[in-house]
Amino acid sequence: ASKVAIVDYDVHHGNGTQWMFYDDPRILYVSTHQYPFYPGTGATVDIGRDAGEGRTLNVPLAAGATDADYELVFTRLILPALRAFSPDLLLISAGYDAHERDPLAGMQVTTEGYRAMTRHLRVIADEVCGGRLAFVTEGGYDLQAFDECLDSTIAVLRDSPIGDAPSFKGSTDRAEAVIEDIISLHRAHWPSGVW
Repeated sequence: ASKVAIVDYDVHHGNGTQWMFYDDPRILYVSTHQYPFYPGTGATVDIGRDAGEGRTLNVPLAAGATDADYELVFTRLILPALRAFSPDLLLISAGYDAHERDPLAGMQVTTEGYRAMTRHLRVIADEVCGGRLAFVTEGGYDLQAFDECLDSTIAVLRDSPIGDAPSFKGSTDRAEAVIEDIISLHRAHWPSGVW
């Protein structure tokens, strides 16, 4: 593959993955993560360097982020970026530790929220890279929640037809502010009209 996109929705920022590809224009790295939180990296201003500038999209979300926040982040930011980047392969760092029952962090994503993220990623992979999509499991410290999320991920990847997208209610004010910040930092590095 000449261009690869990595979407990392583990609750922790993927600092190792980010730094590995920080100056590589062939890799788009997108991370949604609780912030501030361990390892303390992943600020919006970390966008890549040299030829890779603009190819790192950090989406730091405050503790308490919900399905509605993640849905907005995916529809307004991540999916348009994936569509514009048009990778040959989409890799997912599938951490289920942003689940509302996970004891380690403070996010409020439900199993249905993870199902929605998987659905979005499957649809965009079908659209931009012929369905070439791979998931690698990462964190998840409530074993029942991890099992539910993994089952829902597999079900979405296996099911055909894929089904309708869910609708999430609730305030997204925090996510909206982060999205606007990211777009303003990245606008110069992407074709006009992406966002």
